[in-house]
Order: sequence, then C-alpha cells, then structure tokens
Amino acid sequence: MVGGSTLPRRALGRRLRELRTKAKKSQLAAGLAIEVSKQGIGRLEVGQVVRISTAQFRDLLDFYGADEDAKTEVLGLLQEVKAAKGDSSSGWWRAYADVVNPHFDHFMSLEQACRRMTTFQLTLLPGLLQTPAYRRWLVATADPAMSAVDVERRLELAARRQRRLVEDPDFSLEVLLSESVLRHQVGGREVMSEQSQHLVEIGRLPNVSIRVIPFDAGGHLGLVVQSFTLFDFPPLHASRMAEPPVVFVEGFTGALFLEDDSVIERHKAALASLRQVALSEDDTRVLVQDIAEEYAA
Repeated sequence: MVGGSTLPRRALGRRLRELRTKAKKSQLAAGLAIEVSKQGIGRLEVGQVVRISTAQFRDLLDFYGADEDAKTEVLGLLQEVKAAKGDSSSGWWRAYADVVNPHFDHFMSLEQACRRMTTFQLTLLPGLLQTPAYRRWLVATADPAMSAVDVERRLELAARRQRRLVEDPDFSLEVLLSESVLRHQVGGREVMSEQSQHLVEIGRLPNVSIRVIPFDAGGHLGLVVQSFTLFDFPPLHASRMAEPPVVFVEGFTGALFLEDDSVIERHKAALASLRQVALSEDDTRVLVQDIAEEYAA
C-alpha cells in the first residue's frame, strides 16, 4: 500500500480488481482497452492516484462485462473519490510532510478515516497518548539534528492528532501496553511522572481504553508479535460494505501496511490473546497512578 491513498480509492481499486479477475482479463489487456499502461491499471487497483476519466472508467467496466449493479457501485465509489479529493478539511497533516517519515502520510490517512484504532505497544506509548515532553524527547533522540522550529511543528502535529480523542465521539481507541512502556524512563523521571498522570486522565474518556499487561503476567504472545496497530473502518456509502481493516507495523527505517485477510486474522487473534492477560481498565489506572507516584517521589 502506498502513501496518500484514501478509503474510497482503496475500495474502488479493490472492486475493479475483482471485476477484472472475474472477467479473466490481464492488467495489460485492461490497459490497452482504455489506453492506459499496465502499470497504471496496477496502481489503480492498489488505491493509488491514476489520471483516468469517467468515460475511461465506463469503457473499462464495459470491457469487464460488468452488470448495471456493478457499474452503479463503481461509479458511486468514483464519486466518493472525487468528493474526498475536494474536501478542504482532509489531509491537513500534509502541511507537516517535511518533518515526518515518508510513510506517515498514509498512516495519517488511515488514522483519520478509521472508526476504531487498536494498538499493542511493547516499548513506547502511541502518539495519541504522548505528552509534549515525552514526544519532544523521542523527536530529539530519533533526529538530534532537527531544528527547534521543526521540533515544535512535530509537537503541533501530535497535538492536532490528539484532538480527535475528545472531539470525535464516534472514534474509539483501545491501547494494550506492556508494563515496560511505563518503566522505560523516556525523558527522565519528571517527564514520566507527568506522562503517567496523563494516561490516568485520558483513560477516563468514554472512547479510550488503556490496559496494561503486567510483568507478572509472564510470557505472552506480544513478545513474539511485537508492536502493531489495527485500523477498523466504517462502511462506505456507495458500497454499503465495511472497508477491510489494515495492520500497521513500524520499524526504525520503514513501515508495513498489511491487508491480507489471513494476516489480519492472526493479528486479531493476537489481540484477543493479549486482552486475556491484560489488567482491567480500573486495575490499570491503579498501577499507572502508583508508577506516577514512584516517579514523583
């Protein structure tokens, strides 16, 4: 999956791929039928931007032998793609593109479009829960050469992302944390004391669930799976079907966006296993509060 794609564009590409496969047509043949390269058809099918007119879409649907219902669905998705492109409120995060990783545009597209975000973190807090001081230390450590101005822009971006937790009641966040996340002294004891208190407070929001997997839970699947985030999406209007989930896995120099059904199911099973060994929300608050007081002592 490539940065910047939108949910309607992903759905459009997936539906066109299904119709092409059903028609037993190759990407090369499809491209020749509407005077687009084979690579262009490939990019279209994975949700990337390709300059194709509505007339060409109609010709492509005719080439695939699509029935009227399929044509209506695809053209409806096409209208959603155009509407998303013209929405001046979308893509606000792109103003910060010069101070974030190349994959972050796509990550933000998913984060802003999803209805539910579930994340397991083994070493660090997810961005939506980080205090400015915690985030500042991470930025300075990852890129010590970054200018003070750009550091502040990174903090501004984080703050804008976090607004959704309180401004969008339809968005929910579930966080499963290894206790090690709370024990690593990111930025020092004072920063961690403040960060821990912040977790206690933000965990009281009705759409936020924070649960810790304590050290005394012993070995658990998360130690093997490592950190990841699952995005779940609302249905699209044109197709009336839920957009398939996406799993995000970040590394030091890159990231993966996973969409294969079997891969998604394995990560969902991992989450189910982690929930079984995690503390309740109430017990988590008690633990986090105790840790905050330890840092403040």
